[in-house]
Amino acid sequence: MRVIFLEDVPHVARAGDVKEVKNGYAKNYLIPKRLAVGASKKELARSESIRKASMEKQSRMKESAEELMKQVEDTELVLRVRSGPSGKLYGAITNVLVAAELSKLMQIEFDRRDVVLDSSIREVGNFQAQVRLHPEVIATINLLIQPTEE
Repeated sequence: MRVIFLEDVPHVARAGDVKEVKNGYAKNYLIPKRLAVGASKKELARSESIRKASMEKQSRMKESAEELMKQVEDTELVLRVRSGPSGKLYGAITNVLVAAELSKLMQIEFDRRDVVLDSSIREVGNFQAQVRLHPEVIATINLLIQPTEE
């Protein structure tokens, strides 16, 4: 079934795109949630205006993400965790913990899927993580992992 997307659907299409999708996906998900409409002649004429509105919205979102990137990159996130005498952690620092601490610090909600670590951190030290603020804007933050003082 050919549909015109009214909103961005991650990993599928952007608003204003005309794509061929499976009938069940269109009828059971996209159309009822008003993410897409059938590609009739009337709707095809409207698709260009949908695409322009989407591009304007994306540019505004990118600008706000770039402003936020400046704030995020200036921060150093200090995490205090339990560790052994050799500096090995009793657990691991994951993207979930980094997103939660960053949300507390910045008072903006960050999703765990937006924080990218090379691998989970299992020792004390300095590390870096990337935060995806927008598909085209990625900020790098410094992580300082310190042992708790018991």
